[in-house]
Amino acid sequence: MYNNLRFIPEFSIDELESIQLKGLQWTLNHAYKGCMAYRDKLDQAGFSPGDFKTLSDIVKLPFTDVEDLRLGYPLPLLSVPQEDIVRIHASSGTTGKRKILAYTQNDINTWKNMMARCFELADLTPMDRVQIAVGYGLWTAGAGFQLGCEHFGAMALPLGPGNLDFQLQFLTDLKPTCICSTASMALLLSEQVVKMGLEDQIALKKIIFGAEPHTPKMRQTIEKTLNLEHSFDIPGMTEVYGPGTGLECLKHQGMHYWADIFILEIIDPLTLQPVPAGETGEMVITTLCKEGVPLIRYRTRDLCRILTESCPCGIKMPRHDRILGRSDDMIIFRGVNIYPGQIAEILEEFNDISSEYQINLNRQKGLDFMKISVERKVNASSDNDEKLAQRISARIRSKIMVRTEIVLADPGKLPRSMGKSRRVIDERNNT
Repeated sequence: MYNNLRFIPEFSIDELESIQLKGLQWTLNHAYKGCMAYRDKLDQAGFSPGDFKTLSDIVKLPFTDVEDLRLGYPLPLLSVPQEDIVRIHASSGTTGKRKILAYTQNDINTWKNMMARCFELADLTPMDRVQIAVGYGLWTAGAGFQLGCEHFGAMALPLGPGNLDFQLQFLTDLKPTCICSTASMALLLSEQVVKMGLEDQIALKKIIFGAEPHTPKMRQTIEKTLNLEHSFDIPGMTEVYGPGTGLECLKHQGMHYWADIFILEIIDPLTLQPVPAGETGEMVITTLCKEGVPLIRYRTRDLCRILTESCPCGIKMPRHDRILGRSDDMIIFRGVNIYPGQIAEILEEFNDISSEYQINLNRQKGLDFMKISVERKVNASSDNDEKLAQRISARIRSKIMVRTEIVLADPGKLPRSMGKSRRVIDERNNT
């Protein structure tokens, strides 16, 4: 399916394992020599870099997590002299100080090559024009997409997020063939394109979604509205360079990830032990060539599974499934552990509602209540709202064992966002 690949390497299993083993040995030595925090962590675990002989030894290494990055603020886990750092990026974060990650020039070069691989997987060419509608500045998204786009050789249109009129003007005047945005912003743009009757004035063929989870129904709505050939999910996080750790291929059967640049483990978030092949757990990442801030068994909190079968696209790079949510996004509701993604999957079953939903949690007289607002599809009648709400509520109760109030809203009534949509509003601590 893919011919004349320029950026995506092809390795045999033995070659890839050799690259990973050498990369892990380099990372351990580099971190141990360059970072006191890593040296202390490895010493406390009774493991020295010279003990690492085979890939299976990775389970003997200690984990790192977000607390290691917070404790080392402002330049946590720095493993090179400060004069080798050419750039910093920071994650948005939800509590406390931001996580700041430092990059050497080699790190920047690795990142741009990863992103170029993603554009190649999306089957773009240097003739494509790419509208980059994600955050710039401290955030990795805009810089990463632009680096990769330019390195790949396509034309970058670096708009950033927001300014809907500006986005629409570029769509119609410069006619980009691909846009990079959150799924929420893509949905908002698609609605505005239809509202303003611009369908025949745009040339979009592909969208690359990042930064937030989205449902298949949301994707299908955007694809149909904009008459797209493909849309792609791109994973990534600031700790691991930024966006571009992998991408879906044209077969859309999971995401190929760059196993020559990092090792991906899947563990049980409670026992911290590896899960059987193909089962869902928490993603743990160890980098193989990251200089500024190497990662050793970093707990991402993202829930996912590795896909073990070969991909029909022919590319041999391994794949993981779409990210289902985060282990720390779990809602505890009346003693039941719930992930928002579980509710999104149930809502997917109902044809009369759109992809938009919002979960509201509150507490009354010491008892928790959950309300889920969902939008009707365009042109769907409201006559059946009561029965539909009952069916949705019953389905949620049967699958995740909680009672919920379902509210049907008109199309477009729930909040839209040019960034990440806020799916869960938890007001229980305010009541």
